[in-house]
Amino acid sequence: MHPHPKTKVRFAPSPTGFLHIGGARTCLFNWLYARRMNGEFLLRIEDTDLSRSKQEYLEEILESIRWLGLDWDQLHHQSQRFEVYREHAQALLKEDRAFEKEGAVFFRYEFDEVRIRDHIRGEITFTELPRPEEVIIKSDGSPAYNFCCAVDDALMGITCVIRGEDHISNTPKQVLMCQAMGFTAPEYAHVPLILSPDGGRLSKRFGATSLREYRKQGYLPDALANYLLLLGWSPKNDQEIFSLDEARKIFELSAVNRTGAVFSLEKLNWMNGEYVRNKSLEDLTETLRRYLKERKQLPEASPEYFAQVVSLFRERLVTLAEFPEKARFCFSELDGYSPEAGEILRENRTPLLKDLRNTLAQLHDFSAEHIEAEFRKTVKAHGVKAKILVHPTRVALTGGKTGPGLFETMHVLGKTTVLNRIDDLLRYWGGEQTDD
Repeated sequence: MHPHPKTKVRFAPSPTGFLHIGGARTCLFNWLYARRMNGEFLLRIEDTDLSRSKQEYLEEILESIRWLGLDWDQLHHQSQRFEVYREHAQALLKEDRAFEKEGAVFFRYEFDEVRIRDHIRGEITFTELPRPEEVIIKSDGSPAYNFCCAVDDALMGITCVIRGEDHISNTPKQVLMCQAMGFTAPEYAHVPLILSPDGGRLSKRFGATSLREYRKQGYLPDALANYLLLLGWSPKNDQEIFSLDEARKIFELSAVNRTGAVFSLEKLNWMNGEYVRNKSLEDLTETLRRYLKERKQLPEASPEYFAQVVSLFRERLVTLAEFPEKARFCFSELDGYSPEAGEILRENRTPLLKDLRNTLAQLHDFSAEHIEAEFRKTVKAHGVKAKILVHPTRVALTGGKTGPGLFETMHVLGKTTVLNRIDDLLRYWGGEQTDD
């Protein structure tokens, strides 16, 4: 008996553009299958179009794959294998399976039917192709796409080709070329396309942006990988949050759906928020620090204060990109009050806010607990509901209607800043500034 060949899969991006969501999911599925089967995951750069292939795209693709948390066992460049393709084309010419015309080499298709076993779609049968022949070496000497795939999949020992269903029409061509060269064709798994919410092909309007854009927008790599995993694949239970390490132990191609997966930005946002909240404060603080530093948005603050501010917003962030604007009042002086706060500011609460200010000025322990206790005493003494004082105090401190917990915010801002900003609102209302 022949030993079962070691599982080998490949992801074959073309460096003519950035890595997009669809390609990233294909890469992820290949990686998971390889790791699940204790096999090898190859990256094969399809850069035979020398005029359109760019180094900047290649670097971005590799960096995006690393950013997602994936690694590879081998890296190949088709642009470095032109001689290999020409040798195999010459062999086909000698065996009369190919012919030359107008300086190019054409492969001649000869078949009644082609049957492939697809891990997702079952058996697929082809009985005809659009043309009886196909260019395999172009007149400029460069190899054609389908021929490169057939040669490389065979020589690199690829056991299963996992790719998008838009490649199904290429599969019989590559199978016939493999057979003509004396190779056994690999198995296949064609994953469904990612669809927009309206059921069409995914477009930029709905999320067909590159991974670098999602990274810029402050999505976490493990959250994005988790979301991509669920676009077309589902576990046997209802679990939705998976680490890559968990997923690699249970991923099965047979569990990939045949129908297209609909991209939902709302679901991605929900998942990213879950990952943000589940990070340790230390990890989230460092992640945010790196993210903001890359974008030259890191505020000038001590590491301790920065961590305190992160803890304030940890439960309220969906993406990292939201942090600078949401937390602006923690690092900068207020430049006025938001229009949305106008309704609150129309109610002049000078006596109430002044009493709170004087009470806070006497506090030696400016902890959230002590602040809240004095706050409750103030509203009780005035016989009003807490919200009557909460809203203007929040506007005074943040400049807006919404924000994190009021007492925690006051604690983080510190006594001096809190008193100064309350004074600013009292002046806005025309009240006197109160001395300590």
